[in-house]
Amino acid sequence: MTELASRHHDTTVPAESPSQGSGDDDRKPIASDNQKPATSESSNPARKVALVILLLLVASLAWHVTTDLLAPSSTTGSAAALTALVAPRVAGQVQEVFVEDNQAVTAGEPLFTLDPAPLELAVRQAEANLAQVAQTVDASVMSLTSVEAKVSQAQANLDSTTAATERTRTLFDRGLASQSQLDGALSQLTSAQANLDAATAELESARLKAGVSGANPQLMAAQVQLEQAQLNRSFATVVAPADGVITNLRLAVGQFVNAGTPALTFIESGSSWIVVDMRENQLANVDVGDEADVVFDGVPGRKFPARVQGVAWGIDPGRTAANGLPQNQSMARWFEPARTIPVHIELAEGQDWPHNVRVGSKASALVYAEGRSSPVALLAGALQTASAYFSYLY
Repeated sequence: MTELASRHHDTTVPAESPSQGSGDDDRKPIASDNQKPATSESSNPARKVALVILLLLVASLAWHVTTDLLAPSSTTGSAAALTALVAPRVAGQVQEVFVEDNQAVTAGEPLFTLDPAPLELAVRQAEANLAQVAQTVDASVMSLTSVEAKVSQAQANLDSTTAATERTRTLFDRGLASQSQLDGALSQLTSAQANLDAATAELESARLKAGVSGANPQLMAAQVQLEQAQLNRSFATVVAPADGVITNLRLAVGQFVNAGTPALTFIESGSSWIVVDMRENQLANVDVGDEADVVFDGVPGRKFPARVQGVAWGIDPGRTAANGLPQNQSMARWFEPARTIPVHIELAEGQDWPHNVRVGSKASALVYAEGRSSPVALLAGALQTASAYFSYLY
């Protein structure tokens, strides 16, 4: 019985678990909760990109600050020149225009002329007025002789009256003349003295009218009036004040132009310069005489040597006033925008002004505040050269 029981036990087949498959390939290891995919922080691409961006920002900031101190630049410059609004000094109707718009002229060259007829009439009227005043003066001189004779007569009458009065006084003292006779003699003496005083005053007035004691005011006024009329007649022709170019011509024959009303714009040649606006923190090391390079959009691919000629001493900050007190400037920004100061730059001696650069043309300038030899200046100059070539594209 024991042997049969052991055989029965050996032949018993153990039951398969429901989770077990029929093959070894279906068996998969169960991962533990403590086991995670291994990743290296150094292989994270986002971290590398952030590091590169941070380095670029730091380098850009350092370059910005360094160039502002050693080689400041500005792309907001423009060409400038001496400009004048030409207007006639007298009113009149345009008779002839001798120039065309954008024409080069020389100093003293006629630009346009006004109708001279009214100015000629003014000259003739002034001449007639001068002649009339001269006749009046001549008449005053002639009447001066008669007034002088009247003074002499009054003086003689006073002398004779004085002598007669003295005789009457002597007779009165001796008792040979009455009091009434003496009073009559004294009255005649007083009248003779008054006549002499009146004649003397008339003589002085006649001398003033004749201008014997000096220049006659009426004659001088008439002479000045004639000279003014002649000067106005010369103003009928407007000429170029210097060598330059005529632009913005707004004249036509027959047009009436008032005195002082601009008729055209004159730009003087040989007086061109560049004005660039630089931030205040860029001017820390900028001095008059510093070397600079200028790039014009009108002349792409070329740099022009230049020098700093001056820095403006003031700008208008835009502050207004009311009731005699300055008004508070309201700020709607977190950071106030930087203020810029105009810098006057002229091309170096021997550099010809580009013929196709006009007043107001865009210009960029690079100032070598600490010289051209520093690495920062060399790199800034190379970048400016590249930008000069890029101006071909826009």
